[in-house]
Amino acid sequence: MAATRTRTPKACTSSLWGWWPHLLLMVPAGLVAVLLFRTDGFDPAPLPDYHSWFSSLPVPARNDHVLRGMERLADGHVAGPEDLAYSANGHHLYTGCADGWIKRLKLSETVESVSVENWTYIGGRPIGLSIGADNQLIVADAFKGLLRVAKEGGVETLTDGAEGVKFGLTNCVNIAGDGMIYFTDTSYKYKLGEHKMEFLEGKPHGRLMSFDPSTKQTQVLVRDLYFANGVALSPANDFLVFCETILRRCRKYHIQGDKKGTVDNFIDNLPGFPDNIHFDGEDLFWIAFPSSRTFPLYLMVRYPFLRKVAAILERFVKVPEMSWKSGVLGVSLEGKPVALYTDPALFGITSGVKIGRYLYFGSLVKDYISRLDLTTHPARAM
Repeated sequence: MAATRTRTPKACTSSLWGWWPHLLLMVPAGLVAVLLFRTDGFDPAPLPDYHSWFSSLPVPARNDHVLRGMERLADGHVAGPEDLAYSANGHHLYTGCADGWIKRLKLSETVESVSVENWTYIGGRPIGLSIGADNQLIVADAFKGLLRVAKEGGVETLTDGAEGVKFGLTNCVNIAGDGMIYFTDTSYKYKLGEHKMEFLEGKPHGRLMSFDPSTKQTQVLVRDLYFANGVALSPANDFLVFCETILRRCRKYHIQGDKKGTVDNFIDNLPGFPDNIHFDGEDLFWIAFPSSRTFPLYLMVRYPFLRKVAAILERFVKVPEMSWKSGVLGVSLEGKPVALYTDPALFGITSGVKIGRYLYFGSLVKDYISRLDLTTHPARAM
């Protein structure tokens, strides 16, 4: 069954006009709220001058209607499967859920034959997952920090802070061949339930870090990141790619070579706001984005005042959903876009993992995992 929403593509294309009543109602309410809470200490910042909202990379191949071919796995048995980790040993797919469980799926060619089990209870909110060479699972838990789950199911906290600063929202993780663990803390200021505030404030509170299991040392590699998110290692482990969600870009951190310890741009002006990134073991990185650029999000990014209004209103009423046209983008090792899989009515996709001919989709908000057969529903040249 397709992972769809009641919103239709037609409704999405007319979203600009449909949003004006909401905006007209929000502005006077926001003005009153700002007057009442003008000393609340929340001070949104303009985004850097080099950020360009209107620039977007052309993608040579696309499938803009993936909902037509999507299948659901573990429907109703996984609550918010935000990230996915695949183990070829046993053909298992792991995911962390909102109820604190790590769930394990036994994959199969037919959806009906896919099984799901409660594998290990973590508590907290397991988000990012990565499997090491020893088949131990490393978990980035939004509340608890970086955790290790032994094959027998025991859970150990590896680290929960760096340089005297506790992690606020441990997010994504990847393990190198030598055992070094790389991960992101989205924000040392805001926690998971406050992650919207991180976006609305528009300031760089994120960090990219490493943890060495042999020395138990946590090192900050890159500071001042705008909503630090996904992490993925290159096949040679000579560099890693990490995402900055707010700025719609992914950057490259050099682990080896003459440029060791330096950062370059990897891919910029993405079609959406990047979340997790995974290397498929072949030749592509897969970058998921929960939402493309939308008119309401443009206003939020463009005008810090509106972000302040939205932040204040969020305390009293739920701000309407501003995201849609989610998807996954395949990118070469050189940072060139290759294929885009999206749909106007798709929303909330946070990870994309390619296994064989299937692309699997995780989500922070759904209660199932989706998959798409890339042989029968390929991206086609534009």
